[in-house]
Parts: sequence; structure tokens; C-alpha cells
Amino acid sequence: MRLSLAWLADVLPLPAGTTVDQVADTLVQVGQEVEAVHTVPPTTGPLVLGRVLTIEELTGLKKPIRFCTVDVGPGNGPDGSDEPRGIICGARNFVEGDTVVVALPGAVLPGDFAIATRKTYGRISDGMICSVRELGIGTEHDGILVLDRDTPADQIGTDARPLIGAEDTVIELAITPDRGYALSVRGLARDLAAAWDVPFTDPAARVLPDRAQPGWPVTLADPVGCRRFATVRVAGVDPTAPSPFWLRRRLAAAGIRSISLAVDVTNYVMVHLGQPLHAFDADTLSGAIEVRRAVAGETLTTLDGATRKLAAGPDGDLVVADESGPISLAGIMGGASTEIGDGTENVLLEGATWDPPTIARSLRRHRLPSEASRRFERAVDPAIPAAATELAADLLVTYGGGEIVGRSDVQGEPFTPVTITLPLSEPERLAGRPYDRATVVRRLEQVGATVSGSGQDGAVLVTPPSWRPDLTRPADLVEEVARLEGYDTITSVLPVAPAGTGLTPTQRRTRAIAADLASAGLIEVLSFPFVGVAELDALGFGGDDVRRRAVTLANPLDAEKPQLRTSLLPGLVETAQRNLSRGARDLALYEIGSVFLPKANPPTPGKPTVDARPSDAELAVLDAALPQQPLHLAALLAGPGSQERPGWWGAGRPAGWADAIELARRVGRVAGVSLRVVPAEQTPWHPGRCASIRVGDWPIGFAGELAPSVVERLGLPPRTVALEVNLDGLPDPVPAVAPRISPYPAVNLDLAVVVPVGTAAADVQDALRGGGGELLESVRLFDVYTGDRVPAGTKSLAFALQVRAADRTLTAADATAVRDAALAVAGERLGARLRD
Repeated sequence: MRLSLAWLADVLPLPAGTTVDQVADTLVQVGQEVEAVHTVPPTTGPLVLGRVLTIEELTGLKKPIRFCTVDVGPGNGPDGSDEPRGIICGARNFVEGDTVVVALPGAVLPGDFAIATRKTYGRISDGMICSVRELGIGTEHDGILVLDRDTPADQIGTDARPLIGAEDTVIELAITPDRGYALSVRGLARDLAAAWDVPFTDPAARVLPDRAQPGWPVTLADPVGCRRFATVRVAGVDPTAPSPFWLRRRLAAAGIRSISLAVDVTNYVMVHLGQPLHAFDADTLSGAIEVRRAVAGETLTTLDGATRKLAAGPDGDLVVADESGPISLAGIMGGASTEIGDGTENVLLEGATWDPPTIARSLRRHRLPSEASRRFERAVDPAIPAAATELAADLLVTYGGGEIVGRSDVQGEPFTPVTITLPLSEPERLAGRPYDRATVVRRLEQVGATVSGSGQDGAVLVTPPSWRPDLTRPADLVEEVARLEGYDTITSVLPVAPAGTGLTPTQRRTRAIAADLASAGLIEVLSFPFVGVAELDALGFGGDDVRRRAVTLANPLDAEKPQLRTSLLPGLVETAQRNLSRGARDLALYEIGSVFLPKANPPTPGKPTVDARPSDAELAVLDAALPQQPLHLAALLAGPGSQERPGWWGAGRPAGWADAIELARRVGRVAGVSLRVVPAEQTPWHPGRCASIRVGDWPIGFAGELAPSVVERLGLPPRTVALEVNLDGLPDPVPAVAPRISPYPAVNLDLAVVVPVGTAAADVQDALRGGGGELLESVRLFDVYTGDRVPAGTKSLAFALQVRAADRTLTAADATAVRDAALAVAGERLGARLRD
């Protein structure tokens, strides 16, 4: 919505000294969103009204050029005389006798365009006849600006700036869907009048004259879809009559292009009062008008030239039809068969009240938004169609001649005003500051509501006005009082946090894990929690995979992703693909977020109402129906330098399956949990390079290299690795205990054992640690060997053992005893023997 301050001043006299900044600030204070303030670039120097006296067509040139003599008023001629000035002009959209805007020598137009006397085309051009774009008041440049021919003679030579709106300012607003009334000068003026506490005279309040004849016979076959249909018929309009300049200027300020007098008048009334109108060529109508739903097979060629197939049925398109069929798509766009043309002399003006949901469905069905539908889908004041059509008819007669020959106003299902009981304590309860009774009543009456007496317990009965269908409950009325009193009058009080609260141990652990992964060079990402079948197929999840059992949304944001995720990998893969497609080569990403695991046979909750808090039983059923939402962590490393970046220090290194497992171990160390690593097979990981991450014997996730087929299908770099663990599967965090540091030296021993090829090194390490007892401080694998120096079907594992006592210096015999005990347990459990 573009609000011209000059237009606003005609509806609401602005207080003396009011600036555009004050108007914009007040609009913001009453809840409107101001997006921009547009001012006309300044023009300095003499800019006057002129009248074209003669036009001489210059010949022998490559393009049409005219030499004009223009009366620029007394004292504005050459050397201060009253003589006309000669001006060269290339435009051809004006004739002798037209009133134009002339920039005299010494004027400077927007863009620092200085005007001077110059010789061109063999003539002296003593000024310039200006176009709309050259004046900075519009973008049209098809010709020069032609004003009304009936401009009084005493205005020739006067300053043109006030007339052309060169001093006007336009405020651009973003109107929210619940405030359709604000899509008009009338609605915004009412808000400003209330904010400034000044009287407001409704421009739609007019006495309708009696008409002997009906505007047109009308039948409402759908009295709910159309609750009111007013018509006024104007005969004998001059089809060549132009729109007056003031009307064109106001439409331009509102961002609407001038078309013809009849169309311009309807657009003017729409912006002025908020009631969209439509003009039919009455001579093209066939019989009575009927407002109905479209029937199967009907089509309509709209004003944009497109032939549209109309939807039938109770929720189908609402149309205005005559005996020939549909002639207008109700509330959206008229039909080409009854369009106002160059020869239209008899005009039928229509102002209707349409059902907002019906209009919204049709405009989305046909993808045909318009200024009219934008207002109708937000609801238009049902009390003003007749007044709006009368205003349009008066303007049409004033500037186009003819006479009003009839008016009709057909009513559908009547509007029943709602009465709301508003306790006087409610504004303070919801807004947080006290409002006395007089303030509440005054502000609601300024909105247009009727406050009638008192209800029980000191409540008032409020009937909202017809133009505010959004006011349906006490909270809506409280909002009106609060915004008109000013949101800035509601003091900001910072709530005091109750003692003893803060992050839980689990939250602190999660933050510590995230910080540690970031310090390791991984970048945290947040992906949408929605997945589709395509993502699950690409990851290779089989039909019986439990991760395919997901919660399906009733109203998904993306039709191709209607399910809540059961794994973080799809979102992480999509993020990686997006970054790779934009030129990234090395990625190290992680995400911490919830997954959603549906329960088996959950209860089916009913739909609780919003007028009261659900009961405890209803809340219990709702809670039982919610899916489990464990917190997962996933990481993905891809690219030739994903583990170590290349540089002057040497070549980079891609992350391998062992790096993914080490990240899982790192998470365990930060959480204070010792994790076990066990070989496993799990989609989408490589069958031979995948590990199950466990707490004891309880699996909490998987890590390793993704399967080559999955990597190829997803377009990821070769050898991409990933991990995913369930953070909720970690034991509850316990306070950290400071380690005991022995002051005595350690004894380092190497131990190489031979085990069957299929034996996991982690199992051997666990066995050695268990046999070594409390003196065995650490066990680290440092070599794996298979070859001809060990028996076939076996492998050699070499471990570094560190032995230390807390209370003494160990002897060689003590350390050897620890090594032998560890080897004995490994041999007993896994058949390990000392390598020769």
C-alpha cells in the first residue's frame, strides 16, 4: 500500500507542522509496517504552467521534431517580457491549446539536468516541455505531461510544483493479512486520527439519492459467496474524455497506471475507500446479471487475454454471469467480452461484497493476483458498496459527462454483528499495564466499535464495526487499545530468573561435545528435519529398515519431504551436496539434533479446542502420542583434505574409516564415557569398514566409511566417512574426578602376540587390560602384521604397555609379571600367543 500524504491530507487534515517522519512514526506506533518513504527529487529554478499556442512540424530530419510556441505567463517570456517562448520538442502526444509543464532557462531538473537556452535544429529552444520522468514524479516517458485543457488562464505562468505533486511524499507500507481495512486511505486516516486524538470524518459516509430506475437487474444465486451487489448505471459518457490530471497523479502515487477515465475512477475509489469496483460496458451485457458458482465446462476469457477453465462445485469459482455466460471472475478480474473500450458510452459500475475464502481459493487456483483480490481476500467493509459506486458515478459524470440513470442494491445473507464481552481487567492482564475504563471505551470507539453499557462483573459489551471482521474476541480488542495507546507506553521489565536454575548436566555435556568437535576443525550445520522417500532410497535404507518407519506430517512444508527424520544423515548429506556443488572440495561437518521415532500403536488424540486449556487427561493422551525424540550427533568428512588440509607443509590427507571411529571415541572422552568399538555391518556404511559404537554391550551408533555405491549415488567424493551416535544413549554425566598422578617412573614394554585373522584388535586390547590389573596404566596398538613370518590364517598385533605403581618404583620383575598376566588372559580368552 502506497500512501500519498497529499491524498491523506484531503481525508484527514494533518495537524500544523506535521512532518513525513512524524506520520511514518505514528503509523509504526499503531502497528503498521513502514517499508520505505519516497520523496520526489527536488527541482530548482523556474518551473511553470504553459499553454501551447502553435506547433510547427520541422521537415527533412531523421526523426519527428516540432517547434512550439508556448505561452508561459506574464513576465516569464524572453528577457522578462510577456511574449511566448519557442521550444523544440520531439513528443507528439499534445496539440495546440494543451496545458503543459515548462522548465525555463535556469531550472535544474532531477538528476542535475540544467535547462538553458540553446540553438538546435536551426531554431532557438528557450526552455523545455517536461515529461513525467523528467520531473521525477513517475516513470512514464512515452510523451510529455499534458495537464487539463480547462486550466484557467490566470494559472498560466504560475509555479507548477503544487499542481503536479512535486512536493508530495509517498509512504510505502506492508499491510498484514488481518488488517485489510488499511489497504485504503480511509483506513489509514482512521488509524492516524485515533493515534493523534483528532476528529475523523468518514469519507464513505454519504446520503444515497433515490433513483427511479434500477442500475441493472441482479439475482444472487449464492447469497453467502456474495452478500451484497450494488450497481449504478451511467449513460452518455464521452468515450474520449481523459482522466483529470489530479486523478492520474494520485493513481501514480499509489503505483497504479492510468488506463481510461472509467477504469481510473474505479481504481481511485478502491484506494480511497478500500472498496474495489468493476466497470462493465453496459451495451455488451445480455439480459439480467446472476451471481453464481461456475458450472462444469465453463470458460472465461479474462481482461489479460487468457482463456481460463472455471472450477465447478460448491467450492468452485464464483462468477458474475449474464445470459451469454460468465462475464467476470468475481472479485478478481473482469471478462474481455464486457471490457470498457475506446467507444464505451454506457457504463455499469459494480461494487460487491465477496466471501474472502472463496476469493482466496480462486486467485490461487488461477494464479491471478490483483489489487481487487488482494483486498477481497482480506475482507472489505460490507457497508460501503453502494456509497463507493455512487462516488465513482459522480466522478464519471463530472469528468466524462452523461447522467446517472439508475441504481440498485441487492442484499444476500445479511451480516450479523458480533457482540464481545470485554472485562475491564482484561487489557491490564494481557498488556501488562493498567488502562482505565474511559481510555478503553474511547480507544474502542475510535476504532469504530460500539460500546454499549456494562456486562457482568464490570465488563463492557463491544460491537466491532463492519470494516473490522478480525475483531472476534476480547484479546483482539485489547490489542486495539494497546496499539492506539502506544506500545511504547508498556514498560519493559526484565524477568528475574529463579535461583538454582541454569543448564542441566546433559545440556552442558552437549555443549562441551559441540565445542570439542568445532575445535577439531568440524563445522556445525543445522538442517531441516524433513525427509522424503528419495533421500532414504539414496542412502540405501531397505524396505524393512527401521529408519523408514517415520512420522508423516499432515501439512508438510515440502510435498516431496513429508516425513520427520529418523536419522541425521540425510540432512547432513544434502548440506554436503549443496556445498560441493558450489565449489567446496574438503568438508568436515557435524550436526547435533533430534530425530523422531514413532511409538508402536500410539493413542489417537482428539483435537483440543483453543478456547480453554486442555484437561490433564487430554494432555496425557497428547504426550503419549508424541514420537520419541532422542538427541543424535552425526558427522561427515569428505574430500582429499578433509582430515589434514594441504599446504606448504605438505600434501593433505583424506579422512578414513579410522578417523570417523576416533571422532566417536573423542565424543566419549568429552562425555566421560569409555566407548567400545566392535566390527559391524549397517547401511549406508561399507560392510568391511564399519564399526558399532557401544557403551558396554549397548550399541549407540555407527562409524566408518560409506559404501561405494552410496557415495556414487549421492555424488560425494570417494572414501567419504560418516558417523552417527545417539547422545541420549550415553550414561548420565557424573562429576569429573581428578586423576591420581604417580610420582614414580613408568616402565614401558612392547608385546607382540599372534591371533587368528578374524580377531578384533580391540578385543585383544580389552583382554590385555583386564589381565594386567591396576598396575597396567595404558595399552596402545602400534603395529599390525600379516605375512610369511606368521602362520597362515593369523596376524601379529604389537602393543605398547605402560606399567606404573602409585606407591613405589617397579622393578623389572614386577613389570614382567604384569605383562605375563596380561598375556595369559588374552591367551585364555582369544587364543593369543607370544610371537616368536
